Amino acid sequence: MYAKIDSISVQGVEGVPVEVEINLGNGLASYITVGLPDAAIKESRDRIISALANKNYSVYLDRAVVNLAPADLKKEGVLYDLPIALGAMLAKGDIVIDSTADFLVVGELSLDGRIRPCKGILCATITAKKLKKKAVIIPFENANEAAVVDDILIYAVKDIDEAISALKGELKPFDRKENIGSVEVIEENNFLDFEDVKGQELVKRAITIASAGGHNLLMLGPPGSGKSMIAKRIPSILPDMSREEAIETTKIHSIAGLLDRCESLMCKRPYRAPHHTISNAGLIGGGSHPKPGEVSLSHNGVLFLDELPEFSRKVLEVLRQPLEDGIVNITRAACSMTFPADLMLIAAMNPCPCGYFGHPTRRCSCSSTMVNRYMSKISGPLLDRIDLHISVPAVEFKDVVSTKPALSSREMKLKVDKARKLQQIRFEGQPKQCNAFMNEKMLKIYCKLTSNASDILELGMQQMGFSARSYSRILKVSRTIADLSESENIESNHITEALNYRSFDQRN
Repeated sequence: MYAKIDSISVQGVEGVPVEVEINLGNGLASYITVGLPDAAIKESRDRIISALANKNYSVYLDRAVVNLAPADLKKEGVLYDLPIALGAMLAKGDIVIDSTADFLVVGELSLDGRIRPCKGILCATITAKKLKKKAVIIPFENANEAAVVDDILIYAVKDIDEAISALKGELKPFDRKENIGSVEVIEENNFLDFEDVKGQELVKRAITIASAGGHNLLMLGPPGSGKSMIAKRIPSILPDMSREEAIETTKIHSIAGLLDRCESLMCKRPYRAPHHTISNAGLIGGGSHPKPGEVSLSHNGVLFLDELPEFSRKVLEVLRQPLEDGIVNITRAACSMTFPADLMLIAAMNPCPCGYFGHPTRRCSCSSTMVNRYMSKISGPLLDRIDLHISVPAVEFKDVVSTKPALSSREMKLKVDKARKLQQIRFEGQPKQCNAFMNEKMLKIYCKLTSNASDILELGMQQMGFSARSYSRILKVSRTIADLSESENIESNHITEALNYRSFDQRN
C-alpha cells in the first residue's frame, strides 16, 4: 500500500521539490521516517495519529515507512504533517483519486485536525507554479500570502476534512478578488516624514543623494542631533518597490516567519535596526540549516546600525561581502546557501565615547587617545565600502523653535524618483539599476568627467590618500549628484561635493 504526495523543502530563499512517499506494510510495528528529517518531522507521527483519530479516521501508522525524497537533502520543519497524513489515507484507500500529480501540499497539523500556518508558503506557491502544478493545498491563514502568485489554484484549508475535499476537487478554490484588495497600493500615511526633522538641511541633502543612488551612508554626530530620527524616515523617500521586488522581499520575510498573516504582499521597503549586541549569525544569517539574517531581511530596504563602534568588530567585518556584492554566502558542512542582501546601509555613531567631541556648548570628557581608539573601531576596509560620510551637528535653538516649513519627504522623494528614472534608462536590462552597483566597465562608460573635474579628483586623491575602492565610490556618488542636477557629464562641483563626503577616511 503505497502513495506519494508532492511538497517542498525551503533551501535558502528557494523551494526545492520533495516527494513525500508513504508505504503501509505488514510486519512488526514500526514507524520510520527517512530522507534526512529533523526532530520536528520525526515527531510528526504523534500529531498525525491524534489529528486523524479526532477526525474519526482509522489510519494507523504502526507499520509505516515515510521517505522524503531526494534522500540526500536535509529536511526540516512541520510543513510535512499534512502531506504525510494525506499520503497515509491514500495508501490505506480512505481517499480514492486518480492522481495527486497536480497538487503541491504543505501544512502543520494540530492534534484536533486543524491546519496551522507555516513559514515559507509564498516560496512553496512560487515553486509549485515553476513545477507546472495546477493547485496548492495550504493552511487557510496563509492564503493571502499565496494569492500573490497568479495562474495557480489555491486551496486554503482549515482542517484535514477540507484538505481531503480539495484533493477530490470538491472544495472551492480561494477567491483572490473576494479576499484581498490591490497589493500595488502603498499607504503613504504610515510613513514618518522628514518635515519633522528641524534644521539639518545639509544632512538631508546627503540623505537625498544616498537614496537617489542607493549609496551607503555614515552619520557622525553628538547625542540628540537627530541621527536615529533621520534614519527612520529614509524609507519614506525611497522609490516604490516594483512587484518583483515586493515578491522577493515578502518571500524572505515569509521564510523567516515575520510576515503578517493578514498581509498579502509587502509594499513598503523594509527597515531593520538590530541592537549592537547582535551576533554574526543574527546579522548575516546562519545556523545548522541557514536562515536569513538582518542583512537579508533588509533586502530592498534599509539596514540601520546605530552606535556603530559598539558592535563587535568581528560582526562588522562580516558586512564586507554583502556591501560589495549584494549577497550573502553561508557555507556549512552539509550545505551552502546564498541569500540576497541588496540593501542600503545607514550607520550612525558618536564622535567619541562620551559623545560630545567638537560640540559647540558641551564639554568632551575624553582624552585624544580615547577618541582615536573609539574611531579606530571602524576598520578602513569597512569605511571604504560606505559611500557617504556626513557630520550631523547639534540642532540649534533657532531651528528647534522655527515655524518655517522644513524640507518634507514628498519634496525629497520627487528628487530621488527623478534621479532613479534616469538610472533605470541608463542601466536598462541590468539586474541592479542604480549607481551604487556600477562595475568598473560601467564607470568608464557612464562617469564622463570634464577636464576640470578630472583635475580636482586627481588632486583630492593625492592630498587625501584615498584607496582605489574609495575612488570608485567617489565616482559613483558624483554620478548620482550629476543625476540630481540632470547633468549628462560630471562637473567639477559634483566631484567637489562627493569628495566632501569622504572626510572620515582621514580620521580613521
